[in-house]
Amino acid sequence: MIVYHGSYIEIKQIYLSKCEPHRDFGQGFYVTKFKHHAENWAKRKSRFKHSGFVSEYEFYYSALVTRKCKIKQFEDYNEDWLDFVVLNRNDRNPIPAHDYDIVEGPVADDKVQNRIHEEETHQICFCTVASLQFLKQPNNGKIVSKFLHIGEPVVEKLVRDFRFDEKTATDKFFSSIIFSKLADTSNKLYESDWTEIYNLLLGELAY
Repeated sequence: MIVYHGSYIEIKQIYLSKCEPHRDFGQGFYVTKFKHHAENWAKRKSRFKHSGFVSEYEFYYSALVTRKCKIKQFEDYNEDWLDFVVLNRNDRNPIPAHDYDIVEGPVADDKVQNRIHEEETHQICFCTVASLQFLKQPNNGKIVSKFLHIGEPVVEKLVRDFRFDEKTATDKFFSSIIFSKLADTSNKLYESDWTEIYNLLLGELAY
């Protein structure tokens, strides 16, 4: 999934300690699947500084689920979502209001009642360092496209060779050690052909 973060500066490295506390889902790094929402947020944040900046990321959601991180999702505005937002926005509470790694749901603001009927909103909050490892910033889109170029045929080959269903095959790949190495762009393993990655994955699965 491609997600976006709007700010007054380019985000080259994420520091959770620098993120604002007492927001909808607590302190964390927020992104959205709607690029125009990130653009609007960047404009708001940069009003008295300089031009806004939208950072783009690839969110490896399947890997996150497979690693069993603690996730909270709200499908829509409801009482549970409102109670959760109120709890997190309470600035009298000195400690985090929850222990989730990631929280996903709609956005709360002063126009929330209007938004219910006018426009869908979306935000994902990465609350822990553990969750950030699945959020990768593409190099002008080249790294993301390379991951897709590798991941899709690898998953398809797992389905054919082992008769896995697609979900099982996807989980096998994204939860593997080889994927962790692949996602570490410093070693440039992502530049390898997908068949080489698949053979390395077979060795890991056999072990």
